[in-house]
Amino acid sequence: MNLRNLILSLFAVAAFFASGTAQKNEHPNVLLIITDDQGFGDLGINGNPHIKTPVIDKFAKESIRLNQFYVSPVCAPTRSSLMTGRYSLRTGVHDTYNGGATMATSEITIAEVLKKAGYQTAIFGKWHLGDNYPGRPNDQGFDESVIHLSGGMGQVGDFTTWFQGDSSYFNPVLWHNGIQEKYNGYCSDIFTEQAIHFIEKTREKPFFCYLAFNAPHTPLQVPGKYYQMYKDIDPARGFENSSRPFVEMNEQNKEDARKVYAMVTNIDDNLGRLFKKLDELGIEDNTLVIFMTDNGPQQIRYIAGMRGRKGSVYRGGVRVPFYLKYPTRFDGNKDIEATAAHIDILPTLAEICGAQIPNDRIIDGKSLVPLLNNQNVTWANRPLFFYWTRRYLELYNNISVQKANMKLVGHADYNADIQNFELFDIQKDPNEQTNLVNEQTSMAMQLKSELDKIYRELIRSENILHPPHAIIGTEYENPVVLNRNDADGERGIWAQEEIFGKWHVKILEGSYNIRVKFIKPVEAGGKMILETNAVIHQKTNREKTDLIEMKNIYLPESQGELIPFYTVAGKNIFPFWVEIEKIE
Repeated sequence: MNLRNLILSLFAVAAFFASGTAQKNEHPNVLLIITDDQGFGDLGINGNPHIKTPVIDKFAKESIRLNQFYVSPVCAPTRSSLMTGRYSLRTGVHDTYNGGATMATSEITIAEVLKKAGYQTAIFGKWHLGDNYPGRPNDQGFDESVIHLSGGMGQVGDFTTWFQGDSSYFNPVLWHNGIQEKYNGYCSDIFTEQAIHFIEKTREKPFFCYLAFNAPHTPLQVPGKYYQMYKDIDPARGFENSSRPFVEMNEQNKEDARKVYAMVTNIDDNLGRLFKKLDELGIEDNTLVIFMTDNGPQQIRYIAGMRGRKGSVYRGGVRVPFYLKYPTRFDGNKDIEATAAHIDILPTLAEICGAQIPNDRIIDGKSLVPLLNNQNVTWANRPLFFYWTRRYLELYNNISVQKANMKLVGHADYNADIQNFELFDIQKDPNEQTNLVNEQTSMAMQLKSELDKIYRELIRSENILHPPHAIIGTEYENPVVLNRNDADGERGIWAQEEIFGKWHVKILEGSYNIRVKFIKPVEAGGKMILETNAVIHQKTNREKTDLIEMKNIYLPESQGELIPFYTVAGKNIFPFWVEIEKIE
């Protein structure tokens, strides 16, 4: 071989290996996008003639579309399963508030898994898995975080935006790495801008960016120019020739839909900015992008004919859009009909990114890589479990198990006969209209046996039996502000005054200053009572005020319940929030 041919051969070999390296990159960037309360029907690509989502529609057409993708019926359970690959009850998460939306710090998140593999990690938007140390994003593997508190901006738990009322989505105070910081603009714009800044800063290293929009969750607030796009539409029209059943909409439903569509179009524009930035930085091909939503729609509107909405175990509550695009490794523009779920995301990302999933606990999810590679999988008939009731799981109430195309649904008493359940063949009956329980009782009994097995295992979860505690008195968070979202006690604690509430806490020994905030001023002449296990402090209040301070209180080390209340004129009033600052 002459010198010229040798050089050409060496170049060819080098190009081959360079190409192979690019195709088998073990550490692609990951951009995981999730929206809040956006239903399957809130996209143009899914048959909605009113909504304008050109960016997401184009992305979906270029992606792998998992058309039978499922999540939990409500926010926090979906997010805990997404982060850990485990059913939410294993993580300690069983509700959206009432103390049920705090994930155990022993859980290992996607951020922690990828961080060990050399990734820079960030979250922008909604966390909803605990607002105090050690349950915040920056305690759970995220290097950078800009988030709101609790389940949503303008909610009681997010006390920095609650008092903004109808403008809570604009110019908010957010939490940057655990510290309050003022931002200007509309929330979805802010979270997108923060994601873009993070990607620009970390583009030389692999990154995991979790962009978790709080829109289009209530309160339905949106910039005026987006609302103007929809103010004259009738969201109930345009489906007359559809074979899919469509529910009736009253005028309030229609107005809500207009606002939701406007919020989604704003998100669509923001994703256009984000995808353009990936292209400008030259990292689009080596960035794995996922778009999904967290549950069905809260309000009545088009949902592609499915039954149920947010909170329901029917498909309208748990089936969501899921699109995955990673040009370097997977061919796009294809449909996958195999059943998949939120619990599959962690093992999937771990395999693609060359990271190790935890081997010291049950991981309920499976890697989707074989499906993405067009391979047959042996777990296609695995049972998937869904439930939701306020506070804790209630046996056979809003509960279901799905295996292949058969699904058993319970809205029944704990001791109900099988005839009180519903059985659907969702392949033949995707809208769950025909109950087959009497025709296929044997199948229903088999599925009930699967459901009972899963239920009995999950209710014994360590993190359900022993709820996670906020830790008070550490250097990592001082002061600690305990908010209404994470308060346990009576069922349905929200903005009430006369209600019993408490927080699960671990207190480190020391002296503390305590500030107690009320929703409305309390009358003079009452007593502020603070119970921490066997230690009780009280203070007489001599003025009408919404803020009571108790200074220099010594608290021994303890773990249990913190119970504060103001007692006056026969009423016990629960605080809006409690701030506890260690002073020595």
